[in-house]
Amino acid sequence: MSRILIIDDDPHICSMLVEIFKKMGHDADYSLSLKQGLDTLFSGEWDIVFLDVTFPDGNGLDAIDRIKDQAFAPEIIIMTGDSEPKGAELAMKSGVWDYIQKDVSPKDFKLSLIQALEYRQQKQFKTREKKIKREFIIGKSRLIKLCLENVSKASNNDAAILITGETGTGKELFAKAIHENSLRYPNDFIVVDCAALPEHLVESVLFGHSKGAFTGADSDKVGLIKLADGGTLFLDEVGELPLAIQKKFLRVLQEKKIRPIGSRNEISSNFRLITATHRDVSKMVKQGRFREDFYFRIASIKIEIPALRNRKTDIPLLVTHHMDRKKKLFNEIPHELSQEFLNDLFEYEWPGNVRELLNTIDYACSDAFEESMLFSKHLPDHIRVFNIKSKIKKQDPVQVKQFSPQMPTTVDRTGLKEYIEKMKQAYVLDLMAHTQGEIKAACRLSGLSRGHLYALLKKYDMIGSK
Repeated sequence: MSRILIIDDDPHICSMLVEIFKKMGHDADYSLSLKQGLDTLFSGEWDIVFLDVTFPDGNGLDAIDRIKDQAFAPEIIIMTGDSEPKGAELAMKSGVWDYIQKDVSPKDFKLSLIQALEYRQQKQFKTREKKIKREFIIGKSRLIKLCLENVSKASNNDAAILITGETGTGKELFAKAIHENSLRYPNDFIVVDCAALPEHLVESVLFGHSKGAFTGADSDKVGLIKLADGGTLFLDEVGELPLAIQKKFLRVLQEKKIRPIGSRNEISSNFRLITATHRDVSKMVKQGRFREDFYFRIASIKIEIPALRNRKTDIPLLVTHHMDRKKKLFNEIPHELSQEFLNDLFEYEWPGNVRELLNTIDYACSDAFEESMLFSKHLPDHIRVFNIKSKIKKQDPVQVKQFSPQMPTTVDRTGLKEYIEKMKQAYVLDLMAHTQGEIKAACRLSGLSRGHLYALLKKYDMIGSK
């Protein structure tokens, strides 16, 4: 018997699903608010949670990460009464099991539950997870764990991999981890920075050339594709690879053979291809700036590396690891971190990601020199300015239009949906009047996320112009 929790503000839906699941032999219960549902969820062990999207006290999609961060987290099935393609995409990327609409038949709810339980049982009885070599991949956040799980899976096959992510997230580290955890590890990991290759030399560098093939070709040269024979070829910033080279690369990937410039003979190279880019390659394909056939060939497996701003819980681990390494390699003076310093690291958005964080720590340690503790004053000016502006913005109360909060006292006979909408509007107005426009206080009292609250204020035209 499995434990199923339904979190939905519609009592009819909740009662129906509880009855269906109990007839299937499961223990089922429900909560009619997001806050109550999460409290119930976190206070016990549940196998599956059916989670609505829209609540008076929050958004179900905002709660996914909190649920999945829990030990022995349940499988999540999102259900909604609206067709929300963007919401479905966000839910799938967050790792939920399924996304279904409420107007489907009871049979569809049963099928989704059965499949989720089968998957959960398979996870519980799977063999012990393979230990991953991850020397410089630091972090314990859910997003990093998900990436490492993908590294483990990818290292067990030879399919082409496309790694995406913003500049500075560590795409090369993950590419190398895949190589080091694969059967190709004893052989070379060849790195090619496509953005640094002059266009007129790209073909020669990749394919090699024979003596006399062009002016300056004084001897035979082995290309990087051949050097990767038996190992892994990593094309960093593959979005910068010229279209003509992409076309020639297609046959190389198919046949695993190359013809050096000026040579009559083909040579073999049994390599695995891993590519990486910070660009939106699918968008480049639509714009004609990247070959569609080449894109499909290099992206059999796609791994997205999260931005640092989306995994800030890893910041202390990254900082500690970097400072320990500096002390070990360069015998640098150790520094302690003040709470003020850590708070500012968490406040900043890190557009340069992990690379910017590590450079910032280097700067702070240098600026502190022989001082034993790092404070905010040791941070670069642009970070301190950003954080000060951010704090001022948060302290600036939203100007809520002056309406007298008044809850509806009579039933609106135009329909339940319209009546609930008016109740929600009255609640938000009363909330903002009570907190005097303080967003932080309003979020704390209501349980709404900052983004969701701003959306409601805009929807009900409650934000006045300054």
